[in-house]
Amino acid sequence: MTNPLLDFSSLPRFDVIRPEDVGPAMDELLAQAQAALDQVTQPAFPARWSDISRVLDVATENLGRAWGAVSHLNGVADTPELRAAYNAALPRVTEFSARLGADERLYAKYKAIDVASLNPEQRQAHKNAIRNFVLSGAELTGADKERFAQIQELQAELSQKFSENALDATDAFAYYAREDELAGVPADVLETARAQAESEGKAGYKLTLKMPCYLPVMQFADSSALRETLYRAYTTRASEQAPAEFSRFDNTGVMKQILALRLEESKLLGYQNFGEVSVVAKMAKSPAEVVTFLRDLARRARPHALKDVADLRAFATEELANTDPQPWDYAYIGEKLKEARYAFSEQEVKQYFTAPKVLAGLFKIVETLFEVAIRKDSAPVWKPGVEFYRIERAGQLVGQFYLDQPARTGKRGGAWMDDVRARWLRPDTGELQTPVAHLVCNFADGVGGRPALLSHDDVTTLFHEFGHGLHHMLTQVNERDVSGISGVEWDAVELPSQFMENFCWEWDVLRHMTAHVETGEPLPRALFEKMLAAKNFQSGMQTLRQVEFSLFDMLLHTAHNPADDLMGLLNEVRQEVAVLSAPAYSRTVHTFGHIFSGGYAAGYYSYKWAEVLSADAYAAFEETARDAQTTEAGAVPGKTTVTVETGRKYRQAILEAGGSRPAMESFKAFRGREPSIDALLRHQGMA
Repeated sequence: MTNPLLDFSSLPRFDVIRPEDVGPAMDELLAQAQAALDQVTQPAFPARWSDISRVLDVATENLGRAWGAVSHLNGVADTPELRAAYNAALPRVTEFSARLGADERLYAKYKAIDVASLNPEQRQAHKNAIRNFVLSGAELTGADKERFAQIQELQAELSQKFSENALDATDAFAYYAREDELAGVPADVLETARAQAESEGKAGYKLTLKMPCYLPVMQFADSSALRETLYRAYTTRASEQAPAEFSRFDNTGVMKQILALRLEESKLLGYQNFGEVSVVAKMAKSPAEVVTFLRDLARRARPHALKDVADLRAFATEELANTDPQPWDYAYIGEKLKEARYAFSEQEVKQYFTAPKVLAGLFKIVETLFEVAIRKDSAPVWKPGVEFYRIERAGQLVGQFYLDQPARTGKRGGAWMDDVRARWLRPDTGELQTPVAHLVCNFADGVGGRPALLSHDDVTTLFHEFGHGLHHMLTQVNERDVSGISGVEWDAVELPSQFMENFCWEWDVLRHMTAHVETGEPLPRALFEKMLAAKNFQSGMQTLRQVEFSLFDMLLHTAHNPADDLMGLLNEVRQEVAVLSAPAYSRTVHTFGHIFSGGYAAGYYSYKWAEVLSADAYAAFEETARDAQTTEAGAVPGKTTVTVETGRKYRQAILEAGGSRPAMESFKAFRGREPSIDALLRHQGMA
């Protein structure tokens, strides 16, 4: 077997997959999947879950795993050749997927399955499958069915184009700064910028729009002119407001087409708008319920946000002689105010968070709380520096994961978890397949032979993505379509990730995962107390910012005409919600990948919705905590000691259950009641 994409004997052979492998592999796997579909839809084929799964699910899983490997490489190691191969195969994969989901013969076969013959996991998977057939157009006929399939292909192509434009627009920009422009910029950022310029044979310091460079410049650079240069470039990426040489990356037309197709899809399915389609598979019952939730949260946060802004403006006037702060000034003012109010800076904190020490601390809390062991493992990887680990319980393999931390050219921005394969009691072999995950971040790499330094926000991001990974890997569900994160309502899927963020604020967790990059000393308690005091600094503004994104997203998919300029709607939402105005040229929505290419369309509210769940879940640990000084065996020490018994209950009710039952049932199994917003408001200082 020479094509690595056709080898399912073990883990993906990322080190030898080539662009030229993609086309032939998809030819073979699509043919196999089609043959399986034809077989199970024959009239004589039994309408039994196990029989259908043994033939069709095995074939489609092979296709999904191979295409998943190609998609992953497209996101973390993009090259012109790989992009061309991916884009050539994308329409065919999308066409088959759309046709599979809308196949009326297969739909009829599923409806004919005797539900009484299924175990509870299979019944939930069957219920989801019937719902998904309807949402995939299985009940459409004739021209409507053909058009629905065309829409799926077009949307896939346009979403990919949106992502490419956002990535290329980010990578295309560079500003080569002089040393005298860079006062205040952290030394490690300068060192990296100078090395990048030197590698290109250019003078000065190369500044980019990648987060490890862009954010520190906006926070620390004393030059308002420099900050404005990067701010304008960042907020106009992939838009008509970008410089003429970047006009080929403009996403304006792509976005309009995507929105029009989503609306057309909704109408074909019998819904008024895409928001209604989106919530069918979510905890929220209607778009109206989501909008009410968001506006209520905005009302509660607004007084705190107004005070945040007043504090910033007063400080700018009194301490920085800036009586008219501009949008590119606020991150800088905020950092200076935080330093003055709490006597520390993010840069000071960063020196204690070396990536290896943070990772060891993360592993320790997970091992103790969830009764597992995390060990280094080996597997083929796509880039040097990518790590691979295994999770065990009582010596038995539970799951494995890849960890790709550094930012680099050709790697999509942001951070995410994705699955390589799911836990599954395989119907073809009878063997238990263990889950494997990708955990991807975009942190600054180490320079000068030193380990990478993470900001506290980076640490929180790492814990967040690991929470997603735990949801995927610790599942004990044996039915593939509802194991781990599969089948979990989209507005509940952020619960385990946001839950893990809380540990980033526990003293006895942090002190064991910090070591100063120069001295090796752990984070001082006094500095931690300052961080804790500043924990909810600008929480009102940050909450309104998320509400702004979420409300815009839902209204965009319920109350907006795709033919109209969406900036009009965004400005209306900003007038209703925002406490800081954006420049007229700002086009951040043109790189809003979550809703245009990341699966969060009419679902971005899920972050705030799930934050209510996660805060309430963490409150259970606070409520059952022992004395803070207790460190006996079986306890995780923290600001308030967390018992392993509570961790076990959380693991069993939430993580191990996966999507095998509705998220509300899992939450109530853990908490004994429905969620309350009180813990969220308390955690964010807005009670």
